[in-house]
Formats: sequence, structure tokens, C-alpha cells
Amino acid sequence: MSNEQGSTTLAGVDVDDAVMGPTGRPVTDFPEPPVLASHGPARIIAMVNQKGGVGKTTSTINLGAALAEAGRKVLLVDFDPQGALSAGLGTNPHELDITVYNVLMDRKVDIRDAILHTDIENIDILPANIDLSAAEVQLVNEVAREQVLASALRKVEDDYDVVLIDCQPSLGLLTVNALTAAHGVIIPLICEFFALRAVALLVETIDKVQDRLNPGLQVDGVLATMYDARTLHGREVLARLVEAFGDKVFETVIKRTIKFADASVAAEPITSYAANHPGADAYRRLAKELVARGGAP
Repeated sequence: MSNEQGSTTLAGVDVDDAVMGPTGRPVTDFPEPPVLASHGPARIIAMVNQKGGVGKTTSTINLGAALAEAGRKVLLVDFDPQGALSAGLGTNPHELDITVYNVLMDRKVDIRDAILHTDIENIDILPANIDLSAAEVQLVNEVAREQVLASALRKVEDDYDVVLIDCQPSLGLLTVNALTAAHGVIIPLICEFFALRAVALLVETIDKVQDRLNPGLQVDGVLATMYDARTLHGREVLARLVEAFGDKVFETVIKRTIKFADASVAAEPITSYAANHPGADAYRRLAKELVARGGAP
């Protein structure tokens, strides 16, 4: 509403005095996530974008680490045959005998036998390697082939608060499995024009999964990554993203920095590799925003 002087108020805050964030909305001071009295059942979130190089794996690792810092028990699922998530947490995926592939394809394999503990408190990982690329073909002949991952995760959902699935850059059967297993979707999106064009097909796929396989699926948010406020292009793409998705766009924006690559080489989340870096603070803020939105317990 407006007063006689014409200044605008939003939720009791004078917008003229508010600090505006990069998405063009007043910056919200998200509260610290509440302490949990117990763990589980997990909320499952798929990190999906069929375009590669948009920050899916980086965001999965660092959002997971920020949620773990907040006392959440987190399972990270590597669902990409490239095994980048597994390598990014210090695992050599090519030396593993049991991975998510075995869990999907062999009913005798217990998912708990494939899950590995990491050096990061409250974080476990379900790893993947190149074997997973065969699952896309082999699952075609399976009964209820879209629900194999959901069935496997059901056995451990009470052990965790959040499960984050790092999907491969495609909209094939593996990604459909992740969307069928998930309660929510986070779409990491690099602030470049061509990345924006690809989102329509992804949203269409999510709608189909909602309609035919998983009615409870919802988009938790669109995460702008690799943002550079110094470029007009970056600012324009972010503005168009907000125009297209409105409040679905997370207020937290992940800015471009070499520290993310450095942390990946060190096989650590940025929250431990460079704990005081603005990139680490951004993912901590994203974790708070996700909890505040109801996207995580």
C-alpha cells in the first residue's frame, strides 16, 4: 500500500528503504533453520536441467553441505554416469564395485550397501560411474521402469532429512526416474540467453511427470547460477528469468567465482574449503531460503 508521500510498503517494510537484491526484490533476512528433534522422513529434491554446465553438481554439493551445517542429515545421489558428484566429494567412481547402477538393476543389492559416508558431517553419498549409462537402455524393458529409483530410496528415506539427486544433462529415462522419486525440483540455470531458451522443454517434461507419474511433484525454485552483475547480459537474463517464473526464482543468486572450481579440485564443498567466502555464504543463504519456503525440513 502507499502513504500520502507516495512511498510503498511491502509486508510492513518501506520499500524505499529496503535493500534490493539482484532479482529486483527486497532482500529478505531468512531465519536460521530450526533445530530438528529427530530425522526423517526425507524430502527428495531433484536438481534438473537438460543443459550441461549450469552448476547442477556444484549446487548439489554445496546446498547439501549448507543443509548439513544446519543439522540436516543429507543423502546426495549421483545420477549422472560422468560421476562428477562422486569425484567432487573425494570418491574415485571408477574404483567402486557397488554404485547406484547396481541398486537400480539388481534387486538383490541393498541400497545401504552402496551408500558411502563422506568426510563431511551429516552427508552420505550414493555414488555413480560410467556403468549408469547402461541403465538407460536396460531399464526400458523393466516393469514400472520410471519408478525404480523411487522404490530404492523408499528404503532409506527415514534415515535422512533431505535427499538431493544430481541428474545428468538430459531428459531421458534416468531423469524421469529422478522426477518420479522426487517431491520437489530445483532448476539451476546459468545466466545466459541460450540456457534460458532450453527451460521450456524442461518445464514441459516436469508437467508430464506430474500429470502421469507423480502428481505431488512441485517446482521448489529456479536457481540463477554463474551470475555476473557487471555484465548487462547477465542482468537482462536474470530479469527475464524473474519475468517468466516470478516468485519461483530463488531470491538467492549464485555469483560466478573461481573458488567453486578450486573447491571441486580439492574435493570439498566451498563451505569447508573457503568457509568465509561469499560463495559459501550464498549457499548457506540458499539453504535458509529453501527451508523458509518449505522445500526442506
